[in-house]
Amino acid sequence: MTARTLPSLNALRAFEAAARHQSFTLAAQELHVTQGAVSHQVKALEEELGAPLFERLSNQLRLTAAGQRYLVVVGEAFDRIESGTRQLLERSQGEHLTRLTISTSPNFNAKWLAPRLGGFSARHADLDLHVEQSERQVNLLRENVDLAIRYGDGPWSGLSCTRLGDEFLVPVCAPVLDVDGIVALSTAPLLHSHDRQSWRDWFALHGLSPEERPGIVFNQESAAVDAALAGQGVALARSSLVVRELQQGRLVTPVSLGLPLVQAYWLVYPQEGETDGKIAAFASWLLQECQADRQFWKGVIG
Repeated sequence: MTARTLPSLNALRAFEAAARHQSFTLAAQELHVTQGAVSHQVKALEEELGAPLFERLSNQLRLTAAGQRYLVVVGEAFDRIESGTRQLLERSQGEHLTRLTISTSPNFNAKWLAPRLGGFSARHADLDLHVEQSERQVNLLRENVDLAIRYGDGPWSGLSCTRLGDEFLVPVCAPVLDVDGIVALSTAPLLHSHDRQSWRDWFALHGLSPEERPGIVFNQESAAVDAALAGQGVALARSSLVVRELQQGRLVTPVSLGLPLVQAYWLVYPQEGETDGKIAAFASWLLQECQADRQFWKGVIG
């Protein structure tokens, strides 16, 4: 059997880290070696390959065209090694318990995922569930996250992406507020997320132009929903974030008119995850829940 023709693993690690950081110094900090060691490893790799991988400018490190092509190959190889290693470690630490890490936004987790996740967990007691809340979009090919629920335009290249349904903004308030119909809504206290533009758009879509009036502006949509639950006003919220409270009667829709949104929630995971049993189990459960939500909305929004 012919031996593999492979460069030094340390040299590949030095190159990949330096390429990500565009800095030998930052790569050295990540790898816990000296800057000189990283520079030496990369230089040796360039000599072995017979091509420069970086342009070494006065205050900048920049990949050459050859370096860019090689980074794709090395990065994908490291991603696969990392993923396989993580899976093997999970199995060795306990055959009966497999970790499933889910990334999602604080809003979606608080108002949709967390209240329902117990049902999934009860059906899959062999899974060790971890939920990571973050406003940023995690790198599913490089971070220890199995799947994510993202809000955005989608789909994203290099990932398996499933749109969870159409999203729209809907007015909601607590029953105690006793707001029913357009006339009552036009004088009710309004609750806002980020700014007042969404309410302007909603009224304009339905041919209304009420006078603007004071109302609390929250920087998180879940906070506006919480204020609505407390009877402080009418919130204009994404449908996914209020469906459970509407089903339970904790919120009502004073007017059954929505404002369609272009963006939506998506289930995303690496393409190789399509053959992963734990991802398949979560995806099946998630899509069933979302289908039930869509059926609920058909009887609510006109």
